[in-house]
Amino acid sequence: MFSRALKPVASVAVQNGVKNFSTSSQKNFKVVVAGASGGIGQPLALLLKQNPLVTKLALYDIAPVTPGVAVDLSHMDTPAKVSGHKGPEQLCDAVKDADVVVIPAGVPRKPGMTRDDLFNTNASIVRDLAACVASVAPKAVVAIITNPVNSMVPIASEVLKKAGVYDPAKVLGVTTLDVVRAAAFIGEINCVDPRQVCIPVIGGHSGVTIIPVLSQSKPAVNLKDQAKIEALTQRIQEAGTEVVKAKAGGGSATLSMAYAGARLTGSVLRGLNGECDVVECAYVKSDLTEATYFANPVQLGRNGVEKNLGFGTLNAYEQQLLKAAIPELKKNIQTGEDFVKKC
Repeated sequence: MFSRALKPVASVAVQNGVKNFSTSSQKNFKVVVAGASGGIGQPLALLLKQNPLVTKLALYDIAPVTPGVAVDLSHMDTPAKVSGHKGPEQLCDAVKDADVVVIPAGVPRKPGMTRDDLFNTNASIVRDLAACVASVAPKAVVAIITNPVNSMVPIASEVLKKAGVYDPAKVLGVTTLDVVRAAAFIGEINCVDPRQVCIPVIGGHSGVTIIPVLSQSKPAVNLKDQAKIEALTQRIQEAGTEVVKAKAGGGSATLSMAYAGARLTGSVLRGLNGECDVVECAYVKSDLTEATYFANPVQLGRNGVEKNLGFGTLNAYEQQLLKAAIPELKKNIQTGEDFVKKC
């Protein structure tokens, strides 16, 4: 059902000591990583540099190290051309004419900090980045990693609306990490390759808004006891906290988030490139529930989100999870929209 992780970079032939990259896909997409020098941004850029659909990779951050990160990546023997841009004065040069803008920018989560605690700083960052996209890359697909995602997607959407360039098919919240975590945990339980696990995770990207639809897992989860199903659900919902605690103050989920962000970006690019049946879960504008934004499987194509695939039939327990999630989602969405109204 879902698109899997990044496909191989390309076939590589070695002739006279020179590597020749070949792929049947066209390679003409510019991708921007906004927040490229951070804990998520650097490994995300590393993964995107290997994607054969990326022709130009523009790295932006306020950190002075950003041009150096770009030079470092430019020494990799993959075709994408990398540019580094630092500071607000170089933001629009980085974003101009982008096809996809991925936003991991923001302050990281620390022990004892909820995603709501991140709001004020990160809201301003996403607002300013969205304003730049509206000005110089209005047709770009915007993929938002910055937390709290439940509020950041509405912020970007409202900014784009104010600028008159909003396209709901082109603004996505990256909830892919919840999907890959669920697949990893189920793979461990079932003793199978997690890449063969297909599991939709719907709702949002924090706490009770994360709803793993375990009843739809393929293969089925090898858990018959309801208490164990509930324990697995809670682990998926609180997996971010699991990482924060394990790092003992040293950071949050950066490497797995970079992997998830690269997977979603790769799927967006495959859709833009005309590939059929590219499906991922993403947090998008929605009328499926009372929440005006909601994550579930969507089909990606040349215009971003081509079709919302819904979330199918939920069992009684999952319906309870949905009921608990909706009020929190609505509150998160309203917080984001109110922030833009006050600006």
